[in-house]
Amino acid sequence: MLKVERTGSVLVLELHRPRQRNAIDTELTHEIDAALALLERDPQIAAAVVTGGREVFSAGTDLHEASSPSTPDGGEYGIARRPRRKPVVAAVEGLALGGGFEIVLACDLVVAAESARFGLPEVRRGVVANCGAFFRGPQRLSPTIALEMMLTGDSVSAARAYQAGLVNQVVPDGTALDSALELAERIIRNSPAAIAATLAGVREAQAESERAGWAATERAAADAAASPDRAEGIAAFFEKREPRWTRG
Repeated sequence: MLKVERTGSVLVLELHRPRQRNAIDTELTHEIDAALALLERDPQIAAAVVTGGREVFSAGTDLHEASSPSTPDGGEYGIARRPRRKPVVAAVEGLALGGGFEIVLACDLVVAAESARFGLPEVRRGVVANCGAFFRGPQRLSPTIALEMMLTGDSVSAARAYQAGLVNQVVPDGTALDSALELAERIIRNSPAAIAATLAGVREAQAESERAGWAATERAAADAAASPDRAEGIAAFFEKREPRWTRG
């Protein structure tokens, strides 16, 4: 489920599936989509903060789903392809993995707790990151760090993500949400029209590369899906064993 709360003019969206480490399923995707639609249409709401609470941000797509859930307006997870005129800040405690990290990449700014970690472990399951990481990862981190994450499946610390340019602030554990709210408040003191124009201008400048990035992502995802490694990787996850990959 998604917990939605107003804090002044900021909408707080808390991913809340603790037993599943906030893995994203179809229901949660539609709830995120509805909340972000509310953000855009309600003139009394100026920004949003997305959090997973104090333990974990999100472990990514729920592997019981056939594919990453999406909506017509928001794309994957209701956020990955959504055009927005109002800023969204990610407040990350604990792990942000796979699709959880791609939700972070879809946000405008990132506040991370000291112990937060970011990762793209899809190759360990025989699949590829298919919700924006192919192009947003190199843009927001660096090409070499993003490729290392995608090829090894290893995660990086909040400190390394800060040094690479993804994270705006690294804060003590347990304070990411409060710090993200403070950052959102600093933003929304400014002109709403100028904020909207800035976000629109930045997205327009990135639009052509994003279109190419989505097309490349879809081709790579199709190639990975055609391999028996996908079924083996997911089976190994549920059976809690090492996968037995095909070679050659």
